[in-house]
Amino acid sequence: MGEIETGEENLGPTAEITLETVKERAVKGVAVLTGRTFLLNALSLIATGFLTVFLEPNQFGVFWIVSAIVNFLAYFSDIGLAAALIQKKEKLIKADLNTTFVVQQGLVLGLTALLFLTAPLIQKFYSLSFDGKLLLYALGISLILSSLKTIPSVLLERELNFPKLVMPQILENLVYNLLAVFLAWKGFGIRSFTYAVLARGFTGLIAIYILKPWFPGLEFSKKELKKLLTFGLPYQANSFLATIKDDGMTAFLGGILGTAGIGLLGWAQKWAFTPLRLFMDNVLKVTFPAFARMQDRKEELARSVTRSIFFVCLLVFPSVIGILILAPVLVKIIPRYGKWEPALLPLVLISINTLIAAATTQLTNLLNAIGRIKTTFKLMIMWTVLTWLLVPALAIKFGVNGAAAGYALVATSSVIAIFLVHKIIRFSLYESVGKPAIGTLIMGLILFITRRGLTVSFSSVWILCVLGAGLYFLSMYVLVGPSIIVDAKKGIKAVFSK
Repeated sequence: MGEIETGEENLGPTAEITLETVKERAVKGVAVLTGRTFLLNALSLIATGFLTVFLEPNQFGVFWIVSAIVNFLAYFSDIGLAAALIQKKEKLIKADLNTTFVVQQGLVLGLTALLFLTAPLIQKFYSLSFDGKLLLYALGISLILSSLKTIPSVLLERELNFPKLVMPQILENLVYNLLAVFLAWKGFGIRSFTYAVLARGFTGLIAIYILKPWFPGLEFSKKELKKLLTFGLPYQANSFLATIKDDGMTAFLGGILGTAGIGLLGWAQKWAFTPLRLFMDNVLKVTFPAFARMQDRKEELARSVTRSIFFVCLLVFPSVIGILILAPVLVKIIPRYGKWEPALLPLVLISINTLIAAATTQLTNLLNAIGRIKTTFKLMIMWTVLTWLLVPALAIKFGVNGAAAGYALVATSSVIAIFLVHKIIRFSLYESVGKPAIGTLIMGLILFITRRGLTVSFSSVWILCVLGAGLYFLSMYVLVGPSIIVDAKKGIKAVFSK
C-alpha cells in the first residue's frame, strides 16, 4: 500500500470518509491484518502439523471433501449482497442492511435444510462414516452462524475498521486450532473437526456482535434489493464459478482419487496456499473497499495497485520457495510424517499456482472494486472451463500428481489478467512483481545448493531459515533501497498504534 501522494481530501458529497482517511486506514488495515493475524496463522500451521501427525490421510480427505460440499452451498447464501454493500458509493441506509439480512437468512436456512435432507445421499456416495456425516451437519450449522455475522462485518469493513474486524477471527482461530489438536491427540479422529467447527462458529458470532452491536429488522425493500443486485449478482456469479472451479472440483476428484488421494492433494494445497492465506488474503480484504473509495482516481489506483502487489509478492514469493526447500527435509525428520512424502511433487506443482496468484489475484480484486465485474466474470469462465477440462483428465491418467499438474497449467492462463488490467490502470509490473521475483530467485538458488551439503536434521532447517532470510533481505535492499526499511517501520508502528 506504501506511500501514496495525497490529492483532494474528499471523495465526493456521498462519501462517508475522506480519501486521506481511506489511505491511512488502508495502510493500517494491511499492517494490522498481516501483523496481528500472522501469529494466529502461525498457530494454524503448528496445529496443522500436529493434526497431520495424529490423523491419517483418509481422515483429512473426509474433512476436505465435506468442507468442499458445504463451501459449495455457502456461495448460494449471499447472491453478492454483502460485497454490494461494501462497494456501494453512496452511504448505506437501514433498508439496505435489513433487506440484505432478510434475503440472506432465507437463503441460508433453505440451503441448510437441503444439506440436512441430502446428507444420507452424500454419505452413501462418498462412503462416509457416521463421524463424517456428523461433520457435515456441524459445517451446515456453522454456515448459519457465519451468515449471522455478515452485517456487522460489512459495517466494519466499509469503515475500514480492521483492528476490530480481526479480533473475532483471532478468537475463532485460537478456539478452532487448540480444540482440534487437543481432541485429535485424545483420539477423537474426524470428530475433532466436528467439535472444533461448532466452537469456532459460536465464538466468532458472539465476538462480532460485542464489537459491532447491530440489531436486525424484518424489513424488505424491492427498490434497494434491485440496486444491490446490479452489482451483487455478477459478483456472486464470479464467486459461484470460483466455487465450481475449486470446491466443486475437490468434491468431484473425491470420486476419482478417493479419500486418501484427496488427503494428499489437500495436504499439498494447504502448505502451498499457506503464504496466500497469511499475506494475500489480508491485503485483498483491505484493498477491495479502499479501491472502491478511489475508483474514479486512476493515478491513485495505479500507485496503490503497484504497491499492494509488491507487498504481497515481497512476502509470498520467498515463503513459497522456503516451503519447497524445507518440505523434503521436514518430511524425513518429523516422526510419523513420512506418510506425506507422496505429496511432495504435488506441493511443487501447486506452488506454481500460488506464485502466479500472488501476482495476479489483486488485479481481479481491482476490477471488482471499480465495477468491471463483467471482465472478471469472463476471466472466471475461462479459468473454470480450463480447470474442468484439464484437472480431471490428468487426475484419471496420473492420479494425484496429474491433478496438481492440471492446477499448475490452469494458473499460467492468469497472465491474461495482467494484460487486461494494464490497459485500464498503468501499474508497474517490474516494481510490483519483478523485484520480488529476482530476490526470491537468488535466495532459492543459493538455498538449494546449500541444502545438498547439509545433513538431514533440525539444525539444518534452522541454518536454511536464517540463511534464506538474510539472503532475501540483502537482495531486496539492493533492488529496492532503504525505502523497504522505512515501509517496514511504518507497518510495525501501524500494528501497535491504537
